[in-house]
Amino acid sequence: MLTLKNHPFAVEAFFESSLVLTYAVPKEEIEKLLPPCLEPDVFNDRWAFIAIALVQTKDLRPKGFSVFMGNDFFLIGCRIFVRYTTNSGKKLRGLYILKSATDKRRMALLGNIFTHYNYTRTDIHFRTDQAKVTISSIKSDIAIEVNINRSDVSLPEGSPFKDWKEARRFAGPLPFTFTYNEKKGTVLIIEGVRENWTPRPVEVVKHHIGFINQKALNGIVLANAFIIENIPYHWKKGKTEVWKR
Repeated sequence: MLTLKNHPFAVEAFFESSLVLTYAVPKEEIEKLLPPCLEPDVFNDRWAFIAIALVQTKDLRPKGFSVFMGNDFFLIGCRIFVRYTTNSGKKLRGLYILKSATDKRRMALLGNIFTHYNYTRTDIHFRTDQAKVTISSIKSDIAIEVNINRSDVSLPEGSPFKDWKEARRFAGPLPFTFTYNEKKGTVLIIEGVRENWTPRPVEVVKHHIGFINQKALNGIVLANAFIIENIPYHWKKGKTEVWKR
């Protein structure tokens, strides 16, 4: 079963929309959430970042399989922006997954068979029109509302970034996702491949996220929010290496 969880084959999907809210946190607060092989991806040697991604996903399936075999679901993922140095000395920038939730029982089951991303099933209520997106969940204690059609969006108050160009570096997704097996001392590296990825800044009207609030992170502040739409995406087969301390 452990071998299956190590992302044993390539996977592809289509993102109808992906809304990502990224929070800046003093790096010391994030370090305590990470395994020893990973370090936070920091900005100005002070800020680390934790994000919530809310993704309408279609046709998730093994790469090369027919879309008729795909799964459609809504995904909520909480992840940290991190860096990892491989045994060959290559420095990789990516994400560390803390938790995942979906509205489909089948996806929660399959997600926990083939990944280490801690899937749970939850209620997800998603509404969108030309002006705004609202997403809520009673079970996951989430209430989010964003304006999506404004062209003059300002960065959130208190954001550490001076402009949206700086903020874009921490919008996601990043090229890699990492999982650490403490018992074996191994790191699983999964590379994602995206096309036509052009995030648009959005104005956040409301952002209550129970899972992040439970972490009781000191000094946390909303740093940016972006949305992308209609994006094909795929993940390569996972690669594992022993972490050399």
